[in-house]
Amino acid sequence: VKGAYFAILTQATAVAFATLLIATINQTGGFNGLNTFTTVFGHNLYDPAVKKNLYLVTAAFMVFFLLVLWQLYRSRYGELLVATRDAEERIRFLGYDPANIKLVAFMLSAVMASIGGALFVPIAGIVSPTNVDAAASIMLLAGVALGGRSSLFGPALGAIAVSYGRSTLSERYPTRWTYFLGALFIVVILLLPGGVASLWSKLKARWPSATTRSAESADIVLDVPADIELDQLSAARPT
Repeated sequence: VKGAYFAILTQATAVAFATLLIATINQTGGFNGLNTFTTVFGHNLYDPAVKKNLYLVTAAFMVFFLLVLWQLYRSRYGELLVATRDAEERIRFLGYDPANIKLVAFMLSAVMASIGGALFVPIAGIVSPTNVDAAASIMLLAGVALGGRSSLFGPALGAIAVSYGRSTLSERYPTRWTYFLGALFIVVILLLPGGVASLWSKLKARWPSATTRSAESADIVLDVPADIELDQLSAARPT
């Protein structure tokens, strides 16, 4: 199972798990979830200093995960992972098993997502079935598409933008914030198919061409025969 079918299967698993959490109301609190968290490692969650430290710890984990992924991307396994994405049959022909390569990536992402979920609970103070259903997964995919999946830091930027936009817009427009977020998503997909992270590469690609055109124009202006007098140049100047 791969491609779109694998994505559908994972989303169906998330919906089934969310339904199970709602059904086991005695253990999980049902649709309301668990909201009785008051301490974490003996520290009061309602203390602003504790909340601030939790945010700092979460940011530190994010930076750590980005560094790990950056090193992994530059390693031999990272090359195999990119090659599997681009030409899976050729990787199999070279003697590698693409299933094992993708399994390691899937397990690594699951571990990081689990740690992120464990850090989310004390910050939010609640965990409910809505945190694990298909809508939550779609928000993550929207962050990846917004930031750009071709870059390592693109999904991180997209996730920050989606989370900030969700919290800000939901306060000002409780019933219409999804429309604004959807419109932003459509605009980025139409104007920047590679996500926001591709904007820098596009600007950098255009800058040398603009510099080259300026240099060529300068060469044309400077490439004037020496025997032409200044008054001839003045006469040839358009008025």
